[in-house]
Amino acid sequence: MPSVSAPVLQFDESQLKHINDKLAAMEPQQILEWASITFGGLVQETAFGPSGCVITDIIHAQGFSVPVIFVDTLHNFDETLDLARRSQERYGFELHVFKPEDCETRNDFVAKFGDELWKRDDVVYDYSVKVEPARRAYEQLNASAVITGRRRSQKGDRASMQIVEIEKGTGLVKINPLANWSFQQVWTYIRANEVPYNALLDQGYKSVGDYHSTRPVGENEDERAGRWAGQQKTECGLHKDYFAMRAAFLAKKKQEQASSSQLTAQVA
Repeated sequence: MPSVSAPVLQFDESQLKHINDKLAAMEPQQILEWASITFGGLVQETAFGPSGCVITDIIHAQGFSVPVIFVDTLHNFDETLDLARRSQERYGFELHVFKPEDCETRNDFVAKFGDELWKRDDVVYDYSVKVEPARRAYEQLNASAVITGRRRSQKGDRASMQIVEIEKGTGLVKINPLANWSFQQVWTYIRANEVPYNALLDQGYKSVGDYHSTRPVGENEDERAGRWAGQQKTECGLHKDYFAMRAAFLAKKKQEQASSSQLTAQVA
């Protein structure tokens, strides 16, 4: 488990409000330019969704580059992995792929955690495939600020987010340059600029995550309705309280160890 070293807090609450008020009137291109000037340790984190692909294209068009983090859960669609390859070929960015700890393949993951962990314990699953690898990425790349593709129009926990946020507890800055954009604006940009996108989006999908928890959506359904359908869940853990997620994960592991020890004692 990597240690957590919090970046230096860049802004207090009043400064953060002032910055967000200013950025609210700016286009994503201007927000990204501001971020590139303001932060040393700036990275983009993307799962190669439509919004992330737009951001990658804008950064490339503006002539600067940032390291790109892709958290490979080992449960992605093949189409997502293909898009990662095509995007890197087109833009030439520095791609850093992070996988669940001590796992290189899906079979490694099953050997470590068992079959269908997401059904048995989604807290341990989310922490293992998303939260821990992302935190390891931030540490190894000395990230102080992360560009994300989140938008308010995606609803759920994202509906009230700001363009610039500071992660509770860690001080990590998260920058959401497309916060004010709609799904339609994203697609208008993609078509106008011939941005590479996931082939599944031509098959009824609007948002693509892991293969086991993503489905196509109807024409009038919300963009992320196909993610975790039927569950009271809107996020995978990347944009939740890190320390709360870690505490929940450790509590689950402690509970499992206690149950295992008790069973061993009974057998003996």
